[in-house]
Amino acid sequence: MAKPKTAEERNYKVVAENRRARYDYAIEDDLECGIMLLGSEVKSLREGQANIAESYATVEDGELWLVNGYIAPYLQAKTFPHEERRRRKLLASRKDIARMWQAIGRQGMTLVPLVLYFNHRGMAKIKIAIGKGKRTVDKRETSAKRDWNRQKARLLKDNG
Repeated sequence: MAKPKTAEERNYKVVAENRRARYDYAIEDDLECGIMLLGSEVKSLREGQANIAESYATVEDGELWLVNGYIAPYLQAKTFPHEERRRRKLLASRKDIARMWQAIGRQGMTLVPLVLYFNHRGMAKIKIAIGKGKRTVDKRETSAKRDWNRQKARLLKDNG
C-alpha cells in the first residue's frame, strides 16, 4: 500500500507530466527543484500550457539545466515574449547537483523530468529523476507484472 501523502504533497497543481518517463526509464531517485522563469512563462504555466515529454536535464559547470522544455508563448506579453524552448536553470543545492552529476557519470543514467507543478505556496517546481533506460524486454516485463497485479486484485475482490 502506498504511504499516505502529507498536506504539502496533496496541495499542488500539476501543469505538465511526463507519463512516458516511468515506462521508458527505471527510476532510481527523484529530486524536487525550483525553476527560474520569466513573468510571461509563469503566466503561461498558470494557464496549463507546457510540455516536458521531450525534455531532459543536464549538469553543466556545476549548474542544473532543463533542456528542450516547452512553455507556450503568453499571448498578452507581446512586448517582451519569451522563447518557447529555451534552456531553463533549475535550482537545487550543491550537494544534490553533485549527486546528480555523479549519477550521470555512471553508464546509462540520465536525468528525466517527471512533473512540472505549482506547490502549495504557488511556486513553480519540477521533479526530476535519475533513471536508467529500459530495454524492450524490461518494458514487456513491467507490463506483464502490472497486468498480473490487476488480475490478482480482481480475483481477491471477487473471491473475498
